Amino acid sequence: MDNKQRKQIIENAKAFFREEIVQNHIDGACKRASTLSEYNINPFLFKYLANFLTGNDKPESIARALVLPRVLGSSINTSFGMKIQNLISSLFKGLGSTTQGIDIEFVDVTDGRKKYCQLKAGPNTINYDDVTTIINHFNGVRNLARTNNLNVGINDMIVGVVYGEESELSSHYKKIRNSYPVIIGQDFWYRLTGKDDFYFELIDAIGEVALEVDASKVVENTITTLAKEIELKYK
Repeated sequence: MDNKQRKQIIENAKAFFREEIVQNHIDGACKRASTLSEYNINPFLFKYLANFLTGNDKPESIARALVLPRVLGSSINTSFGMKIQNLISSLFKGLGSTTQGIDIEFVDVTDGRKKYCQLKAGPNTINYDDVTTIINHFNGVRNLARTNNLNVGINDMIVGVVYGEESELSSHYKKIRNSYPVIIGQDFWYRLTGKDDFYFELIDAIGEVALEVDASKVVENTITTLAKEIELKYK
């Protein structure tokens, strides 16, 4: 993969987060988090959590203890999970394969051989039924290759997992591994791009997208709005 293609992946990732994640985070998650009715407040915990976090139980502190877990945890993880397939499509725009059942084809820098790759987002993003489907696709490609006298080995058919660590792979991926390689995270990106640190470069680029909208102000405004409602209800 050349430098132009690497840069394209970085730009694709940033575009995905701008279009699919950031605006929804602001207009959806933060807006909902600024309204008290969105919370199922435990009366035994909300002041305790505010004191634990800030050392006082003023309305702003209560609001901060409620808002931060919501906008930095559950809501963004749910939103990202729902858009995982869009991430795959966005990252590899322009790099698709014409082979049925294969997402991308590339030359692996570790062995110089062409790989036929099915892409998956994370270490827990396939289910039991996906195992058979993936293996059948790979078997079909190898059978077609033999028919056309092409040298395609078992190790040339791979599942590429975009993010995560080896130790996090689910049992479903491990079943696939009995037949074909599963390459995850940093190792996958190195094999694809030839850059050992590309995975972390990609993570940094995505993180920078939040700076474009000064998200810290959005969060503070959310806390302030909720604090006013808390003050009215609990004064």
